[in-house]
Amino acid sequence: MGRPRGAKARATAVAAILAELYPDVRCALVHRDAFELLTATILSAQTTDERVNMVTPDLFARYPTARDLAHADPSAVEGIIQSTGFFRAKTKSIIGMAQALEARFDGEVPTELDDLVTIPGVGRKTGNVVRSVAFDLPGLPVDTHVTRLSQRLKLTDETDPVKIEIDLDALVPPAERGRFSLRLIEHGRRVCIARWPRCGECALQEVCPSAFKIGPAAKPPKQGGAAKPAQKIAKRA
Repeated sequence: MGRPRGAKARATAVAAILAELYPDVRCALVHRDAFELLTATILSAQTTDERVNMVTPDLFARYPTARDLAHADPSAVEGIIQSTGFFRAKTKSIIGMAQALEARFDGEVPTELDDLVTIPGVGRKTGNVVRSVAFDLPGLPVDTHVTRLSQRLKLTDETDPVKIEIDLDALVPPAERGRFSLRLIEHGRRVCIARWPRCGECALQEVCPSAFKIGPAAKPPKQGGAAKPAQKIAKRA
């Protein structure tokens, strides 16, 4: 396969390859509705989805609705979610979120991003997760995996998540944005790892401008040629 020229052609090729690799990709956060997904996504900051999935069954059993959580005792919530880290701040966020849903949205999670980002603990990434996963609406969450892969694939030169989202939105059809993000995340976890990308086993190597140029996967220079420095990729915490 010839390497696609231009970000648009490359994004189309990447989307097709990832769709074959991960046809049934799903959000890793276990949830039954938009309220549970919103809560779990807030809790997922600075921890793993697996850890969040360990605490949410108890949390949702005790507080199944926004109204229940809005009136929860903070110390009781802290005890349930403590293992996710930053539990005091997260408790404040999810109770504040539930109170906002009760006060301004009749206890329901809104679908519009402009509304979602006004809720405590909710930024564009979380809002886009809820839109794309819970409501099947256009939304492209940008996390560290999406940031890293979109830069390595030369789909963006930006480092700010909002600017990356804008760049990717221009390359990916609205209906595919959520799944495209999920597939980038899955590929970032399995293959295109931050410091140790597995270029030799990557299905994107023929279309990726950064293939074999980063970390241990970097190819040695040809005999007599000058070594090329490894490509540096901007990363966000």
